[in-house]
Amino acid sequence: METDLSGFDIDAPRWDQGTFLGRVKHFFNITDPRTVLVPERELDWAKATVERSRLGVVPPGTQVEQLLYAKKLYDSAFHPDTGEKMNIIGRMSFQVPGGMIITGFMLHFYRTMPAVIFWQWVNQSFNALVNYTNRNAASPTSVRQMAFSYLTATTTAVATAVGMNMWTKRAPPLVCRWVPFAAVAAANCVNIPMMRQQELIQGISVKDKDHNEVGHSQRAAAIGITQVVISRITMAAPGMILLPVIMERLEKLHFMKKAKVLHVPLQVTLSGCFLFFMVPVACGLFPQTCELPVSCLEPDLQDTVKAKDREHAPYVYFNKGL
Repeated sequence: METDLSGFDIDAPRWDQGTFLGRVKHFFNITDPRTVLVPERELDWAKATVERSRLGVVPPGTQVEQLLYAKKLYDSAFHPDTGEKMNIIGRMSFQVPGGMIITGFMLHFYRTMPAVIFWQWVNQSFNALVNYTNRNAASPTSVRQMAFSYLTATTTAVATAVGMNMWTKRAPPLVCRWVPFAAVAAANCVNIPMMRQQELIQGISVKDKDHNEVGHSQRAAAIGITQVVISRITMAAPGMILLPVIMERLEKLHFMKKAKVLHVPLQVTLSGCFLFFMVPVACGLFPQTCELPVSCLEPDLQDTVKAKDREHAPYVYFNKGL
């Protein structure tokens, strides 16, 4: 017996996005690291299936499970604003495999200056690509702006790490192990706003409840970017704060003193365990589609919204990016 899918809304969230738990479940679904391994032809099938479903054209025999799987692949690999396929390294589903390697190496090679500089550079290069890939695509960014943002963020991270390494030379070993997190947190405060500066300059698209664009708001951009900065720091914090404590104790064990070759793979694996849970948790801290009171918009935009909306809806909506 075929399932009636005539009223199926493929864009309707499976979980309540108004609750933290619902958002976490949603991001556990679309940041699944296994989707990185899905072949290109299957991703293209997912996009075609989603687009056909939106038009109400579903092939006979299609099951709800197939549509949900197609939407999972679509959300994990295609940009929500443009519908274009995102580069694989910049996808949130690559945060666990990519982030665990970089974080593990950053936390292990924290003693020598060349290693600190190299791994901070690698991390900021990765972050810059992720930030650009998950930007609000309605605000174009030039190559010159991207290069300036990348250099500024990388310089900030390296300067913070080098400065704190010198400052904590006589500090307890555990304090030195926390230097990479301080550098990552400082760089995130620079990298994300700089990489998305065009949104702050020109504003991002805000829409009414019927998804009609009503204008561009710089205040909405500032709110969205601030939320993303908080999410990214939260994503990194547990692993980069707790893992040094764990390794500090493990390295004192007789077995670990003999098996130093295991230190790096162990830190990489543990970093992956932290990120597996923290990526969806951090992404779910704030709603993907933010709700902003019209009264908080720029005065001229408030007038525009009120002129367009005869019902005087109290809120406008925008995509904050990831």
